[in-house]
Amino acid sequence: MKKELRPVHDVVNCDVCGRTILKGEQVEWYLAPGGHRHQVCDLCAVRARHHGWIRESAAGDMPARPPRNESGGMFGRLRRRRPAEPMRSERDEPAYSEQETTYGSGEGTDTGEHAVTDDAPPPPRERPRSRPKDPRHVRAVPTTAEAKVDRALELFNRSGHQRTIAGLARTLGPAWVSAQPDTAQSSAVSLLVAWELSWYRYRVDLGDEADPVEMLDKGEEMDQIDESLRDWNAALDDQGRVVAGQALPGE
Repeated sequence: MKKELRPVHDVVNCDVCGRTILKGEQVEWYLAPGGHRHQVCDLCAVRARHHGWIRESAAGDMPARPPRNESGGMFGRLRRRRPAEPMRSERDEPAYSEQETTYGSGEGTDTGEHAVTDDAPPPPRERPRSRPKDPRHVRAVPTTAEAKVDRALELFNRSGHQRTIAGLARTLGPAWVSAQPDTAQSSAVSLLVAWELSWYRYRVDLGDEADPVEMLDKGEEMDQIDESLRDWNAALDDQGRVVAGQALPGE
C-alpha cells in the first residue's frame, strides 16, 4: 500500500488537533483500532502514534488490532508460547535423584556419580556450637561467713564505688561500716557505710567477677536503716578503703 499524501484544497480538519488543514499542507491517513481511518497533519503524527494509530502506508496487510477471539489477551499469548507440561504428583517423584547415594546392607550400590559402601561410612555431622547462656565471668564463692566478708571487701575496694566512699569520708569523717552475708542471696554480701547525715548500702556478688558491686539504696538519716543491718564490724582506713574489724567513729 502506497503512502497517500496530497495537497489539500478543500476544507479538511486534522482528526487529532481539529485544526483546519492549510492549502498546500500535507496530511496522512492513519488506521485506528477497529479499522477506522483518520486524517492527521504532520504536526500531530507523534500524538497519533501515542493513540495507537498506525500509518496506513506502513500497515500493509497487518490489521490495526488482532481479533479478540484469537489473541486471548496477554495470558493467552503466554500460554501459546509455553508448551503445556504434564502435572506430576508427589507419588510420581523418584525416591532418589540420579546423584543420590544408596547405602546397602551388603553391597554398595552406585546410583549416581559417587558410591558409598559399608567400608566407607559417612562422615559425622558437625554439631553446632552453643553459646553460653550467661556471658558473665563466674568464680568460686567462699563457704564461710568470714571468708565471704573478706572477699567482698576486697572486691568493693577495687570498684569505683570505693572512690565515692573515700570522697565522702574526706568531707564527713569516719563512718560506721557493716559487712554481712546476704540472707536473700548465698553468694552475696550486704555492705552498709553510714554517717550521721548520709548512708549507702551495697550488694557485693562474689560469683560475678566482671561487675560484682551494686548500690541498692541510700538515705540521709540513721533511723531509716533496719536494725538487723547495724552490726558495725568494719571501718574505713585513711585512704577510704573498707577494712574488717570493729571500729566505730570516736573509738
